[in-house]
Amino acid sequence: MIRCENVVKNFGSFRALDDICLTIDEGSIYGLVGSNGAGKSTLMRCIAGIYEPEEGHLSIGGEPVYENPAVKEKILLVADEPWFIPQSTLYTMKQFYQRFYPQFDEDIYAELAEAFALPEKKKISTFSKGMKRQTAFMLAMAAKPQVVMLDECFDGLDPVKRQIVRKVICDAVAERKMTAVISSHNLKELDEICDTVGILHKGRLLYSKDLDSLKGEVHKVQAVFLKEVNREDLEKVLPVMAMDVRGKFFTLIVRGSLEEIEQKLQPFNPAAVEAVPLTLEEVFLYEMEVMGYDANVLFHD
Repeated sequence: MIRCENVVKNFGSFRALDDICLTIDEGSIYGLVGSNGAGKSTLMRCIAGIYEPEEGHLSIGGEPVYENPAVKEKILLVADEPWFIPQSTLYTMKQFYQRFYPQFDEDIYAELAEAFALPEKKKISTFSKGMKRQTAFMLAMAAKPQVVMLDECFDGLDPVKRQIVRKVICDAVAERKMTAVISSHNLKELDEICDTVGILHKGRLLYSKDLDSLKGEVHKVQAVFLKEVNREDLEKVLPVMAMDVRGKFFTLIVRGSLEEIEQKLQPFNPAAVEAVPLTLEEVFLYEMEVMGYDANVLFHD
């Protein structure tokens, strides 16, 4: 389990992380969402033990991480811009990882090398951005960490490679209860893979919630009313987060169970009621707007 308690990280006078309180369960996939500069990379580096927070406490499995080699050998961070030894090849980087991660698995390495079709003897400096990401990812997963942190890991990958990355992460979580923390400013990428998603904005954690419960709490409902219905009357009986009205056609974003929403609409004698699936991005956009935040600032550069 990863636990952050009132974590603060400063760079000079700039506060990059401000009173972060967060718990990530073992064997789960946690998505960190926010625009560039929100604090995602800084938080991941604190969890990895690269940065020491000025305030608060951070632990993995109940043990502090910073300057704790026994814990840090079970953690791997794949940075947004991966670092490799100058002039190194994939083969020499494999040897480097094997020295520091005794659990390094040759079978995983070979399987991913074949899946990504990366040249083992060619200098990594000649690789494209996507190939460098694949190299860093395959080395990290072959090291069999208990906790892996992936900073914008899907950026620059084609759809086939993205699917491979998702499958490898999910298999490791299912088979050996690996914990994964994935950062992105794109909610669509996290929708299919994450158990829980948190939103960072200007160094503060605004929101953190389990996705299954989140999607079950908010619904988009389209309804047609033959008789005139006032917006105010609907808002009196339903916890409406957003509403679009075009004549007799209403589109409602409502918090609560779908059964309860349909029951509360019945007194208005709707001619038709239909639930429309919401994407994760839509759920968070409405949630943040209700909280008073500009969604365009939160999720985009």
